[in-house]
Amino acid sequence: MKRTLIVGNWKMHLNTHEASTLMHRLGQRIKVHRDVEVVLAPSMLSLQPLSTEIDRRKFRLAAQDAYFKDEGPYTGEVSFTMLQDLVHYAIVGHSARRIYFNESLETVRDKVQAAVRNDIVPILCVGETKDERNAGETKQVIHDHVTSALSNLTSEDIMKVVIAYEPIWAISTFDGEVSKPDDMKRAMQFIRFQIAELYGKRAAEEVRVLYGGSVNDQDARAYLELDGCDGVLVGAASLNYHQFASSV
Repeated sequence: MKRTLIVGNWKMHLNTHEASTLMHRLGQRIKVHRDVEVVLAPSMLSLQPLSTEIDRRKFRLAAQDAYFKDEGPYTGEVSFTMLQDLVHYAIVGHSARRIYFNESLETVRDKVQAAVRNDIVPILCVGETKDERNAGETKQVIHDHVTSALSNLTSEDIMKVVIAYEPIWAISTFDGEVSKPDDMKRAMQFIRFQIAELYGKRAAEEVRVLYGGSVNDQDARAYLELDGCDGVLVGAASLNYHQFASSV
C-alpha cells in the first residue's frame, strides 16, 4: 500500500535549538498514522542532532540537498554517503537549487543517481517557471526534468524515487499565483505518463507523485484529494507547527 507522504522543507531557517523545539512541538500534535508518512527536512546543520531525538514512529528525516560525489577533495560539500545513517529521504532538484545555484539537468541527474546508490530515497522536484508556462512549455519542461533525472536508473531503481511537481509560478517566494486543481492534476498525470514511457505502466502507478507550491493547511487536503496525488511538499507553512500539523 502506498503511504501518503507529507514533507516539510524548512529551507534555510532555524538554528539547531529552534529546529529541535519545532520537531518536539510537532510531535505533540501529530499522531501516528499507518497510511501517512511525515518527513522533516531541516538544514544540514540540524540533521545529526535531530536524528538522535526524532520519534521514528511519527517522522523520518530528509536532507535538503547533497553532493553527487561519494567522497573526495570537495571542501564544504556533504555527500549522500555521509548522510546514509541520518536520513531516509533527500530533496533533489528543488527550484531554489535550480534557480539560485544554477543546477543543470545533468547535475540533478547525478544527484538522483547518487541518492539511489546510497539507499536514500530522492524526492525529485520538477516544474516550470511562469514564462515557460505562459509560452505553453509546461509539458516540455516536465518531460526534460523527468527523463533526464531518471535516465541512469533501472526499473528497480525507479521504485525508490518520489517525484514532486513544484510549479515555480505557484511558489510564494516568487510571488506565486494560486494553482488550480485541474492544472495540478493534468501535470501529475503527465509525469506518470513519462514514467510509463520509460519504465512501464506498473512503475507509473506505483511511484509516488507529490504536489508542492505554497501548500498550507487551508489547501493541503484539496491537493491530497486529487486523483493520482500521493502527498504534498510543504515549504513556509511547515515552519508553523499549527499549520503543518493541520496538514497531516
